[in-house]
Amino acid sequence: MNAPHLYQLLVCRPVLNDTAIKSLAQWLEEPSDDAMQYECLSLLLREAETHGLSGNILQSYILFRLMHDENIAAETIEKTNGTLGKNLKLAFIHDIEVLEPLLRNLPSKWFNTTILDDYTPTEAKMTEGGAFVASALSVDWTPESLAEKLIEYYHSFGNGKIAQFRAFRWDKELGLVGIEHFEPVRMENLIGYASQKHDLIANTLAFLSGRPANNVLLVGARGTGKSSSVKALANEYFMQGLRLIQLQKSQLGELPRLLQTLRRIASKRFIIYLDDLSFESNDPEYKYLKSAIEGGVESCPENVLIYATSNRRHLIKESWHDRESGQDEIYKSDNMNETISLSDRFGLIIMYRLPDQNEYLAIIDHALREKGIILTPEELKQAGHRWELEHSGRSGRVAQQFVNYYLGQHKK
Repeated sequence: MNAPHLYQLLVCRPVLNDTAIKSLAQWLEEPSDDAMQYECLSLLLREAETHGLSGNILQSYILFRLMHDENIAAETIEKTNGTLGKNLKLAFIHDIEVLEPLLRNLPSKWFNTTILDDYTPTEAKMTEGGAFVASALSVDWTPESLAEKLIEYYHSFGNGKIAQFRAFRWDKELGLVGIEHFEPVRMENLIGYASQKHDLIANTLAFLSGRPANNVLLVGARGTGKSSSVKALANEYFMQGLRLIQLQKSQLGELPRLLQTLRRIASKRFIIYLDDLSFESNDPEYKYLKSAIEGGVESCPENVLIYATSNRRHLIKESWHDRESGQDEIYKSDNMNETISLSDRFGLIIMYRLPDQNEYLAIIDHALREKGIILTPEELKQAGHRWELEHSGRSGRVAQQFVNYYLGQHKK
């Protein structure tokens, strides 16, 4: 079998910008250069360890690059929410045909070593997307069937950083920046607040299915799980195309640019997440948020919702001065309307109260049981109550702090 010429790639040509793939392409063109061969092997070995790739490393790494490097097919699917033109699809299949010899054969077919034929990395990693694409090669496949699987992957997961990360932060210079070590919290780990979680999940599922859904304001005391509930959504519904974008209050002036960016990624659904939000009456940033939610000249993209958490029901601080009876009645009315107008733009407001004693102890009990520790009801009550008195009352956060303390002192 003749070595493939990777410079024949059309749609997937950006993979040639990768150092290891570029080295592979050069080696396949000049297989007599031993120095080049070992340079290529070294690069592939490094990539296998970096990304936790296993098995046939040529196959695994080429698929990894096809999944994560931008190309015109993936970009088109993002913009059109799944549509790919006939000729572009044919060009994509052509590229899979070019790569087919490398995907079907063991690396030892091309290199004078078997070390990459069935590789076991120090720390194996397999993402949901990686398993999804790899399943196409577990049965008889053709370039057409593999191209279809990758097209389906681009539609479901995206490509590049959109496929890699569940959550992002916004950077004025860099745009979307993936959060590599995103908190792995799940809804099942959040004890209590059943009705609040039900409302939050129902709204999010409606949004993911393309049905009408509301922007959400989660209001309540500190440490009650508001932020964790929003983060859990990104973990629960990643495979359904949900991504979380964290935005700071100081960045609200960047909202128009962010919305334009997200509008172009039509195949995904985004929650812009504003944590611990509140404003003074003279803060200008809240007007950017009001405009983005409702009332601006340009509508908010249909693939974007805003979820905010706050300790304040009305978000904008109201002073007693605003209520003084000596003020003109029209002025007072205008001021009050301005104070509540922002929170009124959130169609769904979910209230989180502090847990009662039983709920507080249930949170502790659940977290300890996950670590294999079971306390008697009396032990649980005494220890939890003592910790509560020594700290800032009952909350989910205080309960977790007690669990951390207990595990540090007692678990071997």
